[in-house]
Amino acid sequence: MEALKSINLGDWKSAIVDMSYPATKDVAGLVSELDRMCQEAEAAARNGAKIIILSDRDAGKTRVPVSSLMALGAVHHHLIRCFMRTQVALIVETGEAREVHHFCCLLGYGADAICPYLVMEILGKLREQGLLDPPLTDGQIFDNMISACSRGIAKVMAKMGISTLQSYKGAQIFEAVGLGVDVVERCFDGTPSRIGGANFAILAEEALQRHWQAFADREGDNRLVSNPGFYQWRDGGEKHINDPINIANLQEAARSKSEHAYAKFVESAENISQHCTLRGQLELRWAAQAIDIAEVESAASIVKRFATGAMSLGSISRETHETLARAMNRIGAKSNSGEGGEELRRLLDDEVPTESIRSAAYRLTEPVKLGCHSQCCAERDQCPLSLDL
Repeated sequence: MEALKSINLGDWKSAIVDMSYPATKDVAGLVSELDRMCQEAEAAARNGAKIIILSDRDAGKTRVPVSSLMALGAVHHHLIRCFMRTQVALIVETGEAREVHHFCCLLGYGADAICPYLVMEILGKLREQGLLDPPLTDGQIFDNMISACSRGIAKVMAKMGISTLQSYKGAQIFEAVGLGVDVVERCFDGTPSRIGGANFAILAEEALQRHWQAFADREGDNRLVSNPGFYQWRDGGEKHINDPINIANLQEAARSKSEHAYAKFVESAENISQHCTLRGQLELRWAAQAIDIAEVESAASIVKRFATGAMSLGSISRETHETLARAMNRIGAKSNSGEGGEELRRLLDDEVPTESIRSAAYRLTEPVKLGCHSQCCAERDQCPLSLDL
């Protein structure tokens, strides 16, 4: 990284844009600093720099780091509007990015390279403290980290049907949830954000709170890394659908088969849904006058339009795959076998009662890639063919 910062070989020059600002600027400093970064990046490009490094290395007790994704997005789109984006490479040197999702977001919004220096430093400290088993050299640790992140990024790209990093970089295949229009237009132009949300003032306040927690002159919390519970439930932390109370109520209802226990589970599930999902924020608007029940379609008729997703045998267990098919057949709905069809023994259930038939109504087959037998294609209601040649 230091070599790139000091490069000056012929037409190849680099410029560093600081992604931090004085804490004394408080909340109002964020927007002006984004403007400053954009202007510095544009000036560097016009002065012939081929590499622009966005770095938060100077963040510290007196300087607040700007979100690397927000800074990158602002600079990326500013250079596009100036018709200069293709003339420079953007490298992000940040202590914020630490996992595959962070790297994917940075790449998706235009980063040409990422240097997650804090992750590498932490891994080095873990080795020094003997917390890695088996013991590894720094080179092995860093190679393993890079390899794991590369595989993770490739997996994300594959799920989107993208095979090359060049196609993924700058593609912005994201939808924002909880970001205001002003933030999206400035930093993530073109990204859908259908419900609005946090503006620059809120994001700046959150950044200042994190900075205060890290550098405040006090004993206690700043000596211990707080766990907000992003990945695993923590009391008082981030809310999760599968919290201990909800799981306990579900287990009690399943074991006791009690209506009262099930009602408790429904109540806790609805309560936690309000904290974790968009649908949980919706409320039913009741009609002033009830309609005649005779005008309401019967449940038996409604469920016939239900259908399961196409889940291949292997993506879920055999028992689950068969149970879904049996349940859909029992209520007159449709199940989907997923690619590859299904086992021949399940096609021989036609002599048993409908509620016991394990065969799917829809069979999505790939005879070329996965292979399937002719009887699989000949029977049941629908049999779409997927030919990936």
